[in-house]
Amino acid sequence: MLTVIGEALVDVVQRSTGIQAHVGGSPLNVAVGLARLGHPVQFIGRYGKDAYGESVAAHLKSSSVLLPMGPDELPTSVATALIDDGGAASYTFDLAWELPGLTDRLPFMLQGSTLLHTGSIATMLAPGAAGVLAAVEHAHPASTVSFDPNCRPTIITDADYARHQAEKFVLLADVVKASDEDLAWLYPGVDPLDSARRWLSLGGSEGPAMVVVTRGADGPWAVNADGEAQVPAPAVKVADTVGAGDSFMAALLSGIVDRGLTGAQNRKALRELSAESLRGLLAHAAAAAAVTVSRAGANPPTRAELNRMERDSADRASADRDRESAGPASN
Repeated sequence: MLTVIGEALVDVVQRSTGIQAHVGGSPLNVAVGLARLGHPVQFIGRYGKDAYGESVAAHLKSSSVLLPMGPDELPTSVATALIDDGGAASYTFDLAWELPGLTDRLPFMLQGSTLLHTGSIATMLAPGAAGVLAAVEHAHPASTVSFDPNCRPTIITDADYARHQAEKFVLLADVVKASDEDLAWLYPGVDPLDSARRWLSLGGSEGPAMVVVTRGADGPWAVNADGEAQVPAPAVKVADTVGAGDSFMAALLSGIVDRGLTGAQNRKALRELSAESLRGLLAHAAAAAAVTVSRAGANPPTRAELNRMERDSADRASADRDRESAGPASN
């Protein structure tokens, strides 16, 4: 069983062509992404007893994500995304984040879980962030831990506080993913790749096994004990970028699960992953993100859709190599 803990939101997406509502929230999107890739996963989060909350529960259940916590009395959180003509999203939020009684239920809810993923608002916003940290501390002795800060400066405006919070989770995480924009905000004036290298060193042999940086059209980059790796972003027509990083995260974790590298007993093997294998994980995750940006909203791919994208990318790369080897056409 895989576990994702964090916020559930309804994304109200505003475009020049109209308004649409999509269920979202970074951790929720990762849970759906993992389930669509064929993994058993449970989502620990909150949603209200309202129409938006009903849509959150229905969305999760439609992808076979388990819900060990039912709705509460608070309103479901809402994120409003404004999409510009280039497809980029900017956000405003109206949300509540707390998980009463979670700590007492952790031994039961996390029993048998080989991986715990968290990140974003859930790890930053009080009072719920303290409970999320307690969940990570509880899971760490038995489970692989992954973390994506997915910073929201419009919500957590204090970069010093956000940096301190993020580093708490980095120290406990085996797999860390951040965007170059996240790292530039957390560590202004520092090359994001240098910040990622520093994160890899936090905790020494007990710190992260890998730190991955997404860089939009420049493609993802990563560092681990064996070295550094990067791959290009697949070329696709972008509908919008909503949920792209979450689809990337889900597929990155899916690749680790597929390689049998989850669970604390596999920490050493995960840490010793070759840079070439790391590159393969990046390519797999980048293909998932490419599927998501090609369509509206946070809509991660199924395993079949991801396989098709990877085949298409491989075919294009092979055709490019053939053209290069043929040289310029003669007159």
